[in-house]
Parts: sequence; structure tokens; C-alpha cells
Amino acid sequence: MTLNVGRIPFLVCAPFFHEFLGREEQYPDIRFFDGPPSTHSKGLMDGSIHLSPASSITFAQKPGEFVLSPNLCTSCSFEVRSVKLFSRFPIEDLSGKKVRLTSQSKTSIALLKILLQERFRVKPEYAHGLAAEEADDACLLIGDLALEESARNRYPNSYDLGTLWQDWQGLPFVFGAWIIHKSALVPEIRPTLEKYLEATEMCIESFRKSPATALDRWLERYPVKLDRNTILDYYKIIDYHFTDERKISLGVFFEYAEKLGMIPKAPTLEFL
Repeated sequence: MTLNVGRIPFLVCAPFFHEFLGREEQYPDIRFFDGPPSTHSKGLMDGSIHLSPASSITFAQKPGEFVLSPNLCTSCSFEVRSVKLFSRFPIEDLSGKKVRLTSQSKTSIALLKILLQERFRVKPEYAHGLAAEEADDACLLIGDLALEESARNRYPNSYDLGTLWQDWQGLPFVFGAWIIHKSALVPEIRPTLEKYLEATEMCIESFRKSPATALDRWLERYPVKLDRNTILDYYKIIDYHFTDERKISLGVFFEYAEKLGMIPKAPTLEFL
């Protein structure tokens, strides 16, 4: 049986996948599917994707269906840079203002709503879409779009959601977790799954040893409108280790998501 892997073509995920690019035929038991976190979250929910570094809130949206990799996540030491709110007004003044939410990540949407309601006590009007429109007062962007918007410097106010969370909770935020559908735990697939996760950890290590070479391979497949130094500097603040502190942070996030009615119940973290 084939292991179906959701691959996210964002810079943040390059360390997970760069070694596999152009070598897919060497892995006949694995199929890669490209798409944003929201697409892979849907695939995990319906079982068409076995695993992906998907939006972390996906784990809580269908209790009992998933396990997590105990070692891998997408987090940051403080700021994340690729999940940002860009605003024409200070964040404290956004009540009644129009805030456009990216359609690419449910976790980032949930985090922003928690921060605005619970930390800043503001209630904006939300709209959905990929990019900001002229009538919008603020917009939430993720991934390469957020990095590119930061480089343009068009908004007087911008807020890094990773920083806002850590300032508030004293914990690094977990934007993405390697979520595994339990259908991949059957004997016909599990050995491939375990080998693939081991290869992914090695992929991260090889990226850290030679980021420039790895980036060449990645940008050839997934080009972006950013200069090379900006990209390389970005990887200095991204961390992929699912530490105990980050596991605690994910649990706190789920508790707030339950409080605001975003998920039915804060789940117990279950690992492979």
C-alpha cells in the first residue's frame, strides 16, 4: 500500500522535503501531494492523506482519528515571521474594523482570534480570502505571502503571531504538527511510515548542514519573490523539534480553542 504524504510548498517546509525533490521515483511506496495546510487538513480529515505537517488545530477537529509525531513540529524560538497580521491601525484599535483572514491555515486563524479576543479584548469584523483588499483594515497572511508582504513594508503596523503568543503565554507556539491518520498504522503501511519519518529527521539535519545547497533545490521547484539573504536568515528562527515545552503550549492553545467554541473539546495529545 502507498503512504500518502501532504507536502506544503512554503519555505518553512523546505527542511522537511528538500531531499525528496526530484527523487520521488526512488520512493515507490510514497506519494506526495502538494498544497497549503488547509488542503492537507481536509485530506487528513477524510483519510485521503496519511500524514502531513498540517495546521496543528486539525488534530483537535476529529478526536481519536490521529496521532502526532513525537519529534517533529513547526515552531519558533520567539518570532515566526511567516504568520503575521498587517494592519492600518494599532492592534488595540481593531474593534469594528475589517480584518481579512487567510484561507490557507485554520491554526493561524484560530490563534489570531484567540489573541484578539482573549489578550487584546477587541472584536473586529472578519472576512475571508487569500489576500487583502483595499477596503480591509488589516489582513492575516501566512507562509511565503507573509514574508513577501513584510519585505514590501506597506503597512504601518505588523504583528508576528508567534511573538504575541510567547509574550502572553511565555511559551513558543506550535503552528504545525506532523499529524498522522491512524489508517497509516496498519501493518501494510506502518513500516513505510516509520522509515519516512526517520528520513524526514535526516532531511532536516542535512538542511541545517548545507542550507544554501538545499535551498537551490527547493527554489528551483518553488520560487519566491524574496532575496536569498532574507530567506536564509528566516531559517535561523524556525525550529522543528517538538520539545516538552512546545507540547505544553499546544495543549494551552487547544484549551483556548475549546473555550471559544473552535473545537468541541481540548484533546489529549496522542503520539506515534
